[in-house]
Amino acid sequence: KVEEVLTDGRRIITFRNGTKKEISADRRMTTISFFNGDVKKIMPDQRVIYYYADAQTTHTAYPDGLEVLQFPNNQIEKHYPDGTQEIVFPDHTVKCLYSDGFKETFFPDGTVVKVEKNGDKIVVFSNGQKEAHTAQFKRREYTDGAVKTVYCNGRQETKYSTGRVRIKDEEGNIILDKK
Repeated sequence: KVEEVLTDGRRIITFRNGTKKEISADRRMTTISFFNGDVKKIMPDQRVIYYYADAQTTHTAYPDGLEVLQFPNNQIEKHYPDGTQEIVFPDHTVKCLYSDGFKETFFPDGTVVKVEKNGDKIVVFSNGQKEAHTAQFKRREYTDGAVKTVYCNGRQETKYSTGRVRIKDEEGNIILDKK
């Protein structure tokens, strides 16, 4: 290895494989430029920023344990010390994955999807309608108060805000229409 001390106090160490390590005059910042194009920076605030040249991806590790990945398509992932992950997609959709298995997705149009650990899903649409998906049924609640449930066996039940109830069997035949 070859070590240079520059007049401004910086030190540059060049290794045989082409890797270069530059240490600031105050020794608070280190930049390592690897032979493959990767760059690692250790900042004065103890952040470690690593740029993967081949993937064009930046990984920043903070002293408090937060890790942030930035991808070339503008996707950003945040990995928190408690196991929570937040992913911001290029279309501004945000997905949160919690350590207990719960997931939330926020879409740019205002729709929110929540998925429980057991797979049950709640969808809240931007128009105010709600939908619940479970292993037993799918239920949609309309803004006018109507509720339509489709059971796993294909049976459908619609309850209207007027009090009317309509039930269809798995073939779609009306078996009850109480007004």
